[in-house]
Amino acid sequence: MIREGRTEGWLKRSVETLPAWAEFHGVKFNGIRIGPMPGFEHYGSTVIATRRLVAGQEDPLIVVPKELILSRQNIQECSKSDQHLKEVLDALGEFGHTTRGAVLIFMIMQATISCPDIKDVGVLNPLNEYIKFLPDELLPTFYSDEELELLTGTTLRPAVRAKMNSLLREFELVRTATESIDWCSKYWWNEDNGLFTFEDWMRVDAMYRSRALEFPGVGDCMMPVIDFANHASGDDTGALYEADSDGNGLLLLRRDIPEAGEVTITYGDEKGACESIFSYGFLEHNTSSAKTMFLDLGIPDDDPLRPAKLAVNTAAPGFRLFDKDDGVDWESDFVWLVAINEEDGLDFKLKQTVDGGREISAQWKEKELDDTSKLRGYLQGDPLWEVYQLRAVVLLQDRVEAQLHTLHDFDFPPRRATVRERPWQLAKRLRDLESQMLQKAKEALEEQKSALLDSSVVQRYLGLIEEDEEPVDFT
Repeated sequence: MIREGRTEGWLKRSVETLPAWAEFHGVKFNGIRIGPMPGFEHYGSTVIATRRLVAGQEDPLIVVPKELILSRQNIQECSKSDQHLKEVLDALGEFGHTTRGAVLIFMIMQATISCPDIKDVGVLNPLNEYIKFLPDELLPTFYSDEELELLTGTTLRPAVRAKMNSLLREFELVRTATESIDWCSKYWWNEDNGLFTFEDWMRVDAMYRSRALEFPGVGDCMMPVIDFANHASGDDTGALYEADSDGNGLLLLRRDIPEAGEVTITYGDEKGACESIFSYGFLEHNTSSAKTMFLDLGIPDDDPLRPAKLAVNTAAPGFRLFDKDDGVDWESDFVWLVAINEEDGLDFKLKQTVDGGREISAQWKEKELDDTSKLRGYLQGDPLWEVYQLRAVVLLQDRVEAQLHTLHDFDFPPRRATVRERPWQLAKRLRDLESQMLQKAKEALEEQKSALLDSSVVQRYLGLIEEDEEPVDFT
């Protein structure tokens, strides 16, 4: 909690005291320790082998009792004995009963409990101390304006902007929902000395975003101690995480690790460069491709059906580029809605709802279009499918070229003293990776466009060839 330039409630604990906390609360270690890699202390702590570890011959490297898992279910259980936590979760309604909402509020509560001037709020639990071992993460939401400017033309820039807007909405939701609770009004929102700041909300978001894992049988959660393991993809992944039949968290060895070697897990091998920086604040050293990119896509202002299309759309408004073989491919549900119009068979109607209101419904040639993802299947069965494909490809090619221009028009500057090394390096690498992928996508889309233009269906539609003559009826 931030007040008058001081940090309260976020007092950090040295990772050297983590083994004592772990032993006291029943966390078991087998052949590993938590700490910085020798020579790489500035990268923070990780999981390190204390002896040679042999795959297939080791018991779990870490066992975390299920009671320590920071999950929605456990937080709900904690709220049964912590009236203050329950008050806040209930006040937040649906958001307070999501995993993300529950975990973030729980961590804010732990910071509140740890404030030295607050004696009458919350119930202490083992995770109150554990959260103090977690480092602050340098994610893009903590970049300065000057550092964010380096992301111009990348897909990370709009992602950070959208995230900041989302965090502001969540923070305002929490403030509005809890300001009428007496103790929240006194300690969190008091105009003169309230402790809860937007930076606190950014901090717990970064902790959750960079450490949440999807555990089999548990779902999304933060898993104490195991969440110190760093990421490595493919064959470099050293261990797997899962839950046992009792719900305890396990770290299981996957391959041999030498003594003093790092034991890594995977945060998701399919994550692209943008998401790796956005959620974890790093790129693997051997990253050679952006892997996947999402570009937004708009409906032209001169489309007379634009308001209706936006009203009925259920798909993400954009398209995904991804590596495929040696090239780049794409996928999108939204582009098909952009590409077709009334003369093709798209129709909109107003229908009355059960409560007496009205809403817009969409149809494709009398087929109900209540989900945008259905549209591609409808179009595939239409005689003009190749025409619709051509329209989609042209739309995507224009958008890819616009993104390339934005990237190349920005003059990436040398690093200045006011810009930190890591954001500068990551921005530079991301720009290179996304530029390479966009160039490949441009070439792939050009090939697709050329192939479609050779189609007899397209050529006939464009009037480049005559319709087949009707056969003579000699009867």
